[in-house]
Amino acid sequence: MTPTGLALTAQVSVAMSLGALAHDAPHKLTGPADRYVYELAAPGTYRLPVIKPAGGGIVLDETGARYELKDLLAGRLTILAFVYTRCGDVCPLATMRLGELRELAGRAGLGSLRLITMSFDPDFDTPEKMAAYAAPWRDGADAVRVPWLFLTAPSRTAIAPMLKAYNQPVAPRADTGDALGPISHLMRVFLIDTMARIRNIYSPDFLDPRLLLNDVLTLDAAAQG
Repeated sequence: MTPTGLALTAQVSVAMSLGALAHDAPHKLTGPADRYVYELAAPGTYRLPVIKPAGGGIVLDETGARYELKDLLAGRLTILAFVYTRCGDVCPLATMRLGELRELAGRAGLGSLRLITMSFDPDFDTPEKMAAYAAPWRDGADAVRVPWLFLTAPSRTAIAPMLKAYNQPVAPRADTGDALGPISHLMRVFLIDTMARIRNIYSPDFLDPRLLLNDVLTLDAAAQG
């Protein structure tokens, strides 16, 4: 088959995946994409440029096991979100959106994807806290096909260079009793390719599971082609 034929096959395949998802969805997803003034592009019909290499650093999983983040990123498409469990602002929304993405990706059979929720509040968010935070998101027959890691760091010193590498601003609030939580931050969610390179960065206004799935399928189709 010619390169053009391969590309067309990949585009038809991902388009059929999204069509099946829309048909089989138990409820209509709503979110930022409903307010866009343009239609979402079909996956595989556009390119996502390399932004920069993804950062690394020592992280802890829910059991306390230590890993190098770069090792976890290698060889899989990854959606990485920085959150903290005491957040009363956008973190719960981001986690919900990743849960929806996981369901969609699982039903599409997208086994190349991994989700990572990374806390930037290691003094409070111990591995045990992250395990409790992860517990409600462990169900779903389709979702289990897509791994979802809930990580923290050994210390604030360990997380600092990681936050700098991802340009993830974090600062304590003057009022530690603020209903939004004791830490002020911008929500930034990262799409990382199999070579540990950042390919897109999402703000809350664009954190829609349908848009994320489009981008993931686009990178997956490019890798397969």
